[in-house]
Amino acid sequence: MNLNFVAGKTFETIDPRTGETIARVSEGDKEDIDLAVGAARRAFDHGPWPRLPGAARAKIMHKFADLIDQHIEELATLDTLNAGKLFSWGKAVDIPSVANTLRYFAGAADKIHGQVLKMSRELHAYTLLEPIGVVGLIIPWNFPSTMFFVKVSPALAAGCTMVVKPAEQTPLSALFYAHLAKEAGIPDGVINVVSGYGPTAGAALTSHMNVDKVSFTGSTEVGRKVMQAAAASNLKTVSLELGGKSPLLIFDDADIDQAADLALLGVMHNKGEVCVAGSRVLVQEAIYDEFVKTLVEKAKEWVVGDPFHPNSRVGPQVDKKQYEKVMSYIEHGKREGATLLTGGKPAAKKGYYIEPTVFTDVTEDMMISRDEIFGPVMALMKFKTIEEGIKYANNTKYGLASGIVTKSLDIANTVSRSIKAGVVWINCYHGFDIDCPFGGYKMSGFGKDFGMEALHKYLQTKAVVTPIYNSPWL
Repeated sequence: MNLNFVAGKTFETIDPRTGETIARVSEGDKEDIDLAVGAARRAFDHGPWPRLPGAARAKIMHKFADLIDQHIEELATLDTLNAGKLFSWGKAVDIPSVANTLRYFAGAADKIHGQVLKMSRELHAYTLLEPIGVVGLIIPWNFPSTMFFVKVSPALAAGCTMVVKPAEQTPLSALFYAHLAKEAGIPDGVINVVSGYGPTAGAALTSHMNVDKVSFTGSTEVGRKVMQAAAASNLKTVSLELGGKSPLLIFDDADIDQAADLALLGVMHNKGEVCVAGSRVLVQEAIYDEFVKTLVEKAKEWVVGDPFHPNSRVGPQVDKKQYEKVMSYIEHGKREGATLLTGGKPAAKKGYYIEPTVFTDVTEDMMISRDEIFGPVMALMKFKTIEEGIKYANNTKYGLASGIVTKSLDIANTVSRSIKAGVVWINCYHGFDIDCPFGGYKMSGFGKDFGMEALHKYLQTKAVVTPIYNSPWL
């Protein structure tokens, strides 16, 4: 699928619908990362990209976006084959959205400027916002296209050069995007894609002395290793978007049909392989029983099947390892005393399909309530008062996202200000937008994706100061 790397090694990439091999992909390791970082360093230090006017970078980025629009079908197909994502969703949402992400940050490329400062003595000063340099971008497997451009787009707009390491489970679309980048006219060395494994290629990238910043999306466990590598090497800056165990609080004034729909969307979307999945659903006790009945009926609408089929709403888990992990958590839930309300079984004889699964009678000490499962598994709990709901919601080491369902503005205001999470969705879920900053609290990481805050991750501020003489004013 791509040019052979130094060692000439390859690895299989798997179709999760069947467990069969799609293709063999070149496997990069430390030597290949060295070459890619070297190309990015030359492109940054001596190439045109950081030195182009912002409007010129924007023009090329717009062409890149137009090329993506011309290849929506192929790109959606690659992500469905490689990640088990719904083809209809990829065509309608994911791939058009990545083109628009490029256009959004292209619009910012010529608006990067510092400030003139009012000094307290006879000095004139201003700030410059300069590209941070060579950046390492490590992409997760659950949204291979979306997360590629969440990171690449602001880095391009800022004038950085980059080495991208896609997840070993889902390298195919990233390799195609590298091809389109070249067609769009992005200079050689600006975007370098190295497919390979985390412990080899990923580790080499995070510890490389010529990389100025790393942006990583993935597990909290690996996020720790990224920080350690950055500290032990050249103290490169790091931004991390990590795990989550997000709560959805449903209050007793909520519309129960709406609440059940949001609860299922929150944890079943993308077969539960979502960092912000609302996997802890906290329901106020007055409506709990009615909510459970409604939820069971609505869960039947989440049809499991081939992600290319238009009626399917839940595709296969990304690979055998993830499938087995989710199934093991379902067994933990049973053993620890939770009640299996629906689902909990494999949904096909072939491939990595799992039935949408809902547990009731869940307590805070159970593994299915504490751990990020990253699959279609919901843990249902009840609470009495607003204060108790907030306490349960915050009883997690994570703080990525949360949701509230209520008709009361007072409850919405109180709870949204009390939850320790980077985003709070009120009467909605997965309410993402390119203009809305996204990132975590606590062990869900730090640094924002989306919005202008994402652009500033790839910039650094330089102050320039000069004396002024005989000025009539400061």
